[in-house]
Amino acid sequence: MRKFLVVLDDSRECLNAMRFAAMRAAKTGGGVTILSVIEPEEFSHWIGVGEVMRDEARERIEAHYEVFAKWMRDRQGVDPELVIREGEPVPEILGQIRDDPEIGVLVLGAGTEKSGPGPLVTQLSKGAGTLPIPITIVPGDMSKEKLEAIT
Repeated sequence: MRKFLVVLDDSRECLNAMRFAAMRAAKTGGGVTILSVIEPEEFSHWIGVGEVMRDEARERIEAHYEVFAKWMRDRQGVDPELVIREGEPVPEILGQIRDDPEIGVLVLGAGTEKSGPGPLVTQLSKGAGTLPIPITIVPGDMSKEKLEAIT
């Protein structure tokens, strides 16, 4: 089964990326993998504090994931899987693509701020020519109706 990989983070544009991935998966008989990356903590040398922070990050990720997963199940009939990795976002995204051969498309949401589309879109699109799968970049301000029309 071909899976759409979408990155779960705190950005506004993440919502449209999630919607697009779920709608495309539903219409093509695919699946969705939701990846969240816990970045290295500045105080990682304090083992006890680092563990508490890591556990809290995982709890926040799982709660955020459940909101999207419920919508995907209820509205699109897609049961997504959650993957949590630790490290820097771009290498972890590439690692997930490498580790799961069923992933066929990376879906990213583009920010609408004047500063640009966001760090993931900027970094990953620079190397898009060497990626093993295509990237779909979903505009962060695209309406739900427009997303439904194009999927």
